[in-house]
Amino acid sequence: MSGYRLHDAAALLAALVAPLLVALALVPFRTDLSATNAALVLVVAVVAVAAIGTRTAGAVAALSAAAWFDFFLTEPYQRFVITDRGDVETAVLLLLVGLIVSQLAVRARRLQATVVTDAAHLSSLQGTARLAEDGRSPEAVVEYVRRELVGLLGLRGCRFEYGTLMGGLPRLEHDGGVWLRRPGRITEYGDWPDGETELRVIGGGHYYGRFLLDPLPVPLPPEQDRLVAVALAAQAGSALDTAGLAHLG
Repeated sequence: MSGYRLHDAAALLAALVAPLLVALALVPFRTDLSATNAALVLVVAVVAVAAIGTRTAGAVAALSAAAWFDFFLTEPYQRFVITDRGDVETAVLLLLVGLIVSQLAVRARRLQATVVTDAAHLSSLQGTARLAEDGRSPEAVVEYVRRELVGLLGLRGCRFEYGTLMGGLPRLEHDGGVWLRRPGRITEYGDWPDGETELRVIGGGHYYGRFLLDPLPVPLPPEQDRLVAVALAAQAGSALDTAGLAHLG
């Protein structure tokens, strides 16, 4: 999570600085460059920031661009005052267009990230299915799923334990939630709980074992990732059941 916070802070810094630097670069040409063209160049800077940052960074970049357009590129220079009506309209349009375009850029980037994530999830599920179709041993399927879970959920480690229900550990359930169920008390977690979390492996209605997840001290990964993890465990259970291994209840 510290990496995400650092990225967001860098994006906000870029949102403040990038339009300023672009406006300063245009100062030598401001007498020959129309206000409209200068505003278009600043919009490019806003889009560039939004493409790598958050919605907040995009909005800050749009505000920064409008402010520095006023300060450096409209008369009277070096003052936050605009006397020409046309320049006022251009500044307002710069702000509005910057806000709209920056939000569209962030949305497009998130959609692209979703597509990439979905493709990675599909690849994991297909990989497990191919191992089963190729007649690989159930142990090979379990090992493949174990490795996939580490990357998918961002775990410190993961191990598989055959046929035991000991310990009363928190459990990653089929709905993607993490619960600890004890007599008289049910706890739902928003972050990974301390210690290991179990992900049970069931095939053909039979319990074969569990993956013991060893997470880093960070919030739970997105629900979609957790649901894919449950699906991978189900594939491992199917492979174990098909092989006819001993099971519990």
